[in-house]
This record gives sequence, C-alpha cells and structure tokens, in this order.
Amino acid sequence: MGNPFVHVELHTTDLKTVKQFYSALFDWKLHDIPGFGYTMVNVGEGTAGGMCVDSDHSPAWRPYVQVEDIHAATKKAESLGAKIIKEVTEVPMTGWFSVIADPTGALLGLWQPKGR
Repeated sequence: MGNPFVHVELHTTDLKTVKQFYSALFDWKLHDIPGFGYTMVNVGEGTAGGMCVDSDHSPAWRPYVQVEDIHAATKKAESLGAKIIKEVTEVPMTGWFSVIADPTGALLGLWQPKGR
C-alpha cells in the first residue's frame, strides 16, 4: 500500500481525563512532550499515536496517512475538493504535517517524515 496509516491522535478538551482513562483501559505507555502540550502514546506493536487538547473541534480520534511530498499531497487534496484545516507545519526534528477535511467534512492528517 503506497500511503499507510502511520499515526493516530486523540484530540480532546480534557487531556488529563483521557490520559487516565486510556492508560487504565489499555497497557499503553504515555510520554508527555515538554513545552508542546502533547502526549505520545506507545502501544507496543502497531501504529503509535498521540493525544492533545483541541478546543476547536469535537473530541475525536484523527488518523494520519504518510505521503512522499506533504506540499504536493496537501495541494492535490485541495484541488480534489478538500478544505485545508491546518497548513503544512513542521514538527522539529521529525517531519511535517497538514490536516484536511475531505469533501464530506471528515478530518484526515497527512504526514511526511524527515528524510523523505
């Protein structure tokens, strides 16, 4: 498959509560990233993820799909009818992401790791 799902994020209004809930429900290891308001989720096997506060959208899980060229993929999505929710943004030492809403309004993240 050319564009795999590579990351999943929980966007929530109450990070403390969901961290307690998911760490009790599953054997996930949570690691806060200082200064970013972001918690990494290590699930062991499978796709890892993260959690963050997002007061602009209803709480929901958001998947990310890996792309070869974040700028081209974001522009292509827009040309096909997507709305750009978050322009291409660098994550220091890691890569770049953008967030689109498909023509039905479903949110999807696009991800390009550094070194690509």
